Amino acid sequence: MKGQVWGYFCSMVLVLLMITGCLATDREKDSIQNDEETVQEQTTTDFITVGFSQVGAESDWRTANSESMKEAFSEENGYELIFDDAQQKQENQIRAIRNFIEQEVDYIVLAPVTETGWDSVLQEAKEAEIPVIIVDRMVNVSDESLYTAWVGSDFLKEGYVAADWLADYLDRKGRTDETIYMVTIQGTMGSSAQIGRTNGITERMKDHPNWIMMERIAGDYTEAKAREVMEYFLEQYSEIDVVICENDNEAFGAIDAIKAAGKTSGPNGDIIVISFDAVSAAFDAMIAGDLNLSVECNPLHGPRVAEIIQKLESNEVVEKTQYVMEDYFDTTMNLIDIKNNRLY
Repeated sequence: MKGQVWGYFCSMVLVLLMITGCLATDREKDSIQNDEETVQEQTTTDFITVGFSQVGAESDWRTANSESMKEAFSEENGYELIFDDAQQKQENQIRAIRNFIEQEVDYIVLAPVTETGWDSVLQEAKEAEIPVIIVDRMVNVSDESLYTAWVGSDFLKEGYVAADWLADYLDRKGRTDETIYMVTIQGTMGSSAQIGRTNGITERMKDHPNWIMMERIAGDYTEAKAREVMEYFLEQYSEIDVVICENDNEAFGAIDAIKAAGKTSGPNGDIIVISFDAVSAAFDAMIAGDLNLSVECNPLHGPRVAEIIQKLESNEVVEKTQYVMEDYFDTTMNLIDIKNNRLY
């Protein structure tokens, strides 16, 4: 009898061991499956790494441009962004690009401080098989295959728009045949925006021999430097009809200098003030009656650059040159409503 009981007990233990083994095997299978799913999940959430060398933060426009890039290349959108502020120095940008290459980023985005001096470092990026996308200012290189695409504004056209607006404005004021004395506060010398805007104005001036450009001096796109330049102009020239500022921040500095000298600007003032960029503060200046015109330079490059990268990821061909949409704004428009519906 005892033998039978003992046999029954052994059989039960054996069955339990078999069941436990099966359960363990199932758990191992589940664990392996979970591990595989985790790896699969990690693979599908791999970020596209973008190294962005930004010129600096010299203006409201530049700040808006940086924010557009940061929003477009967020982790939520599947990117890892390595952002570098060059503080207006080309050597810092070259160093940043080389660091991006060492970090083996997937793409390099460059907002160059000037047009020249990029051949060597872009050749290094090409040899590392990292596509380079240029934004805002253009690069002047011996081999255009050194960069994949360029996104930005038609700066020459912006100059044309400003000059054509001035001709129409003077006509409406009955001043078409007057001698018009002008000065220009230029941007960073050698930058694409400076070259394009200066050349656009210069070309249109050929159609208006009564427009006299007395002097041009760089304000480096900053409010402080532009104020100094405008103070100098006001000391040197007793009669100034128009000041052309190659960005809005320069216009703000010029307006401050004009007021400090006891003069006025804007549609009802002594001096016509023309600027470029059309940032939010420029709308405030136009609404206040201090600024006549701001020609738009759209800083929201992030979505367009992200679109290019997605096409490259899908092995699609992208256009080499891609202009962003732009407009101009003056005091005849409903500026408050326009401003309230803009992102910058």
